[in-house]
Amino acid sequence: RHRLVTTKYNPARTWTPENAVGIGGAYLCVYGMEGPGGYQFVGRTVQMWNRWRVTQAFPEGKPWLLRFFDQIRFYPMGAEELLDYRKEFVAGRVALRMEEGVFRLSDYQRFLRDNDASIKDFKQGQQAAFEAERERWRIAGVSETHDAGGAGDADARAAAAQAFEGEVVASQVSGGVWSVLVAVGAEVTAGQALLVIESMKMEITVHAHCAGRIERLLCVEGQSVTAGQPLVLMC
Repeated sequence: RHRLVTTKYNPARTWTPENAVGIGGAYLCVYGMEGPGGYQFVGRTVQMWNRWRVTQAFPEGKPWLLRFFDQIRFYPMGAEELLDYRKEFVAGRVALRMEEGVFRLSDYQRFLRDNDASIKDFKQGQQAAFEAERERWRIAGVSETHDAGGAGDADARAAAAQAFEGEVVASQVSGGVWSVLVAVGAEVTAGQALLVIESMKMEITVHAHCAGRIERLLCVEGQSVTAGQPLVLMC
């Protein structure tokens, strides 16, 4: 028995290939389509979705491969062989080995009781290794968080925005300031991009609501912000 527990990418990837297999925490995921992602890669496999046709693995009305309580076993395969197999699989010309079975909760609970000692030993060793790694991070200084604000504390920024009589531009979402595109004193037009927020693997541009001059920036690159937090003062 094996159980992998991993960290996730930070920052996350902006692109992940379709059919990649990753682990985040103790959760395994097969990416059904291209997109962002943060799970650690452990391999590649066949399609989880069939967008093109009905086959034995993808019956009518169910274009997804897996069902609740499915148990998956992976087999090694060469890179070129996998590419060929994918073409044949999605066309229905090759079939995965699928076996019907029954999941009994009582059997599983009995298994846990029978293996309770070894499971606890493993978890204790895992936790000790985790704590040792965190200690190495602490010694190396990589686990420390640094306030990238540099523009005063949150209360002071909120007070400045509340007292300001001009235009206050706030963040639409919680995330991190990816880039600041303007400087204090700059003249901007309505709709002009002021800065970019990175949130949930997406870049979200914050625009000026109207034309004006940048009076004050209440954030810097790398700073964490919350939805509704004032970022720019304009007059």
